[in-house]
Amino acid sequence: MASASTLNRSLELAGTLPALMVAADRVAATVIQGVHGRRRVGQGDAFWQYRPYRDGDSASQIDWRQSARSRHLFVRETEWEAAASVWLWRDASPSMQYASLRNSDTKALRAELITLALASLLSDAGERVAVLGSGMRPISGRIAVRRIAETLYDETRNTSRPPPSLPPLVPLPAHGTVVLVSDWLDPLDKIEEVVRHYASGGVRGHIVQVLDPAEEDLPFDGHVKFEGLEAEGQHTIRRVETVRTAYGARLAAQREGLQRLARPSNWTVHLHRTDKPAQTVLLSLYMAMADLRRLTAA
Repeated sequence: MASASTLNRSLELAGTLPALMVAADRVAATVIQGVHGRRRVGQGDAFWQYRPYRDGDSASQIDWRQSARSRHLFVRETEWEAAASVWLWRDASPSMQYASLRNSDTKALRAELITLALASLLSDAGERVAVLGSGMRPISGRIAVRRIAETLYDETRNTSRPPPSLPPLVPLPAHGTVVLVSDWLDPLDKIEEVVRHYASGGVRGHIVQVLDPAEEDLPFDGHVKFEGLEAEGQHTIRRVETVRTAYGARLAAQREGLQRLARPSNWTVHLHRTDKPAQTVLLSLYMAMADLRRLTAA
């Protein structure tokens, strides 16, 4: 008999995941219409290696001749398959819970939607996906999307400690890909550590910056008290309109810094506001992933 806590989690999971997955699939379906039957990213059929059969692999991938030589099943992996693993990460730190408009997505919800919709697109294209730092093995197919959704759900509701605002630095195989979704308002030297860690290992990368419209426009006037969501304290500005220009310049410098960090490694940077459709940035990201793989394969 299931415990009360297990039952409550199951009921909560059942009520939350379907809506999120439906929304992600709807976004993915809109994006795929704009791709117009593009060939699979980095497709190639040159033999790469044999590897053990894993849960989530199709039976059609099994090399029966190689498997007959042992007591285990083996999959014949091509060069494209070896390089087609994508690790996804989205920032779930407290600062991502901000939304300036009532009934609008928080940055966290929009980041989660983009991440899950991308997982849906990639898994449908036959690529293997996993959540960065979760210990989850990259897998393909619809089961991959479900597992990613469950992993994101569990991470968000882990109240033992607040999630960090920067991705974990874990070892990844060369020629893999990371997609990192955050507001990217951390100091640039901290962000540089992340980019350098993965790029130095031959990992391709894509950065998605998600901001609330108020964080871009600073539309407030008069006396305003700002309060941080991550114990930064309070700060009062008596005439916000007088700092709007300087604030815009500071945000522009942060974005220029992101581009500067990404450029040497041919990483890409994508900007998104939560008052804009998620499909726009997702299409840009999806096509950039194809372009980057063609570039590095050339």
